[in-house]
Amino acid sequence: MNKDDTELIEIAERLKVLAHPVRLCIVKGLLESGGCNVSNIQSCLGAPQSTISQHLQKLRSAGIIEGDRQGTQIRYKVCDTKVIDIIQVLFKD
Repeated sequence: MNKDDTELIEIAERLKVLAHPVRLCIVKGLLESGGCNVSNIQSCLGAPQSTISQHLQKLRSAGIIEGDRQGTQIRYKVCDTKVIDIIQVLFKD
């Protein structure tokens, strides 16, 4: 495998993580809001907090989002610039 293959694999992994509708919605919402906590995400999506947390963990593991602890809460934001570009292309008006 050459380095071009490695890059393709990394891109494919990002796309796999984003391919779930809830995760795609979370990332889009985080970009639109500039970041928020689990409670805000939960109220927007109407899904149980445990479900949202599982999706956030997958996004964090993939390096797409990061969390910044503020007291007892964690504020999530998108940190992957390639994902930001992907979302902008997907939801372009």
